[in-house]
Formats: sequence, C-alpha cells, structure tokens
Amino acid sequence: MPPIIPTESAGNPEAVNHPEPKEEQLIEALKQVIDPELMVNIVDLGLVYTVQIEDRQVQMEMTLTSPTCPAGPQIIHQSKMALEQVPGVAKANIRLTMSPPWTPARMTDDARDMLGIF
Repeated sequence: MPPIIPTESAGNPEAVNHPEPKEEQLIEALKQVIDPELMVNIVDLGLVYTVQIEDRQVQMEMTLTSPTCPAGPQIIHQSKMALEQVPGVAKANIRLTMSPPWTPARMTDDARDMLGIF
C-alpha cells in the first residue's frame, strides 16, 4: 500500500463554518500548485489521480513525474496546504503512489503546449 504522507498541520478548524466543497473546487485549488521544475500545475501535468471529500476530509492520491523527483516533498506539502485552504476542508491526506507510473500521456493539451510537446 502506498504511503500516506504525514500531516504537519491539524487541518483547518474553521471548516465547520462552511459547506463541504465540491470536487471541482478542490481541483481548482490544486491548479495553484506548480511543479517548480516544469512550471506547470500538477493537475495539467496529470499528477493528480483521485480527489475525494467526505466529512470535510480530503483524500488525494497523486504521483510524481519520477520516483526520485527532487521537488516531490515540496509538491506534496503545497498540495496539502492548497486543499486545506479551501473553505469547508478540515484536513487533507495525501497518498503518494507510483502505480500506475506517470507518463507524458497524462498531461493535458495545455500542459503539452506550455512544454512544447506536440
């Protein structure tokens, strides 16, 4: 089973003051997380596999472009923080997986355009 990344924060105690967000809102928040090496957001890169919310807790499964990606810890931390800033999210748990492995085929057309891949 892939590891669950330990949380560094207790989440967002103000979450109960807001309605539970929709999945689309969570995806929009994750588009703010930019891979510092490729300068493309993690959603368009295809790094996000699943995002689910239940009882104000987000469960996200994601990958990296490489198991040895030096920006991995930064991307994971920023993903957690982006999700926990969405009104209505109490806590985000990130699970990193390398199965299935990431390939450029997972990228959106916009990401391919930004990187000059045709």
